[in-house]
Amino acid sequence: MRPIFLALLAAASCLAQKAPTSLRLYVIDCGRLKVDDPSRFDFKKEELKVLDLSVGCYLIVHPKGTLMWDTGAVPDSAFPASGGQGVKFYGTAPAPLKTQLAGIGHAPPTVTYLALSHYHWDHVANASEFAKSTWLTSRIEYDTLLSNALPQRTDPSMFTALKTTKTVFLPETDYDVFGDGSVVMKPTPGHTPGHRVLCLKLAKTGPVVLSGDLYHYPEELKLDRAMINDYNPDLVRASRKSLQDFLKSTGAQLWIQHDLAAFQKLKKAPEFYE
Repeated sequence: MRPIFLALLAAASCLAQKAPTSLRLYVIDCGRLKVDDPSRFDFKKEELKVLDLSVGCYLIVHPKGTLMWDTGAVPDSAFPASGGQGVKFYGTAPAPLKTQLAGIGHAPPTVTYLALSHYHWDHVANASEFAKSTWLTSRIEYDTLLSNALPQRTDPSMFTALKTTKTVFLPETDYDVFGDGSVVMKPTPGHTPGHRVLCLKLAKTGPVVLSGDLYHYPEELKLDRAMINDYNPDLVRASRKSLQDFLKSTGAQLWIQHDLAAFQKLKKAPEFYE
């Protein structure tokens, strides 16, 4: 057999993953954001233990399909052909998202659903790679992302392909992705009008909530701070209160996606949580 055929055969074998019998969560390191001045988060440097922010992407693998939650700050196209990290604005990433997904036997065209916590640039960088997935989004997030008045630093190439993607517009209530309560998108408006968090019921790890940008720093759990670019700070506070009530009632862990210190302690793909 020719080497190229063997390579293609190996790739096909890798992608033909059997569906797991229970929910899995893969944490993918999509880099970090450099923060020199945290004043836009209404903080002073001395109030924060860590200034820089992590960027996480998450692949949820369910017996009925897969869900990609957030797609990073650095598009795969920003990585140099010679290798090395990718750079976009003040974000850096260690490896392309597609490369990291391939390492766990998945590729963007095979992912069942795409969901973005919200439309800001550091969460949508590789959204166009998932144009063959079904996009789960609120109407207001869809209209904002695909409008002519784009959010700050947003590069249309990151998501233009989603214009032709099969789309499910979510209700203004909780949305059960796979219909069994294990993967639920919960509305938490404020940072953006249609912002959501993702609630997971993992058999061994227990319930986990991925925060999107409802929080950026763990210090926000005790200090009432809001970003200067929050769509509605009062809605942020209301959403935080609602989520805290949910966490208390369910015992769920809150994983703040931008909490660099906490993120660095998490298992990264190809390891997974279940």
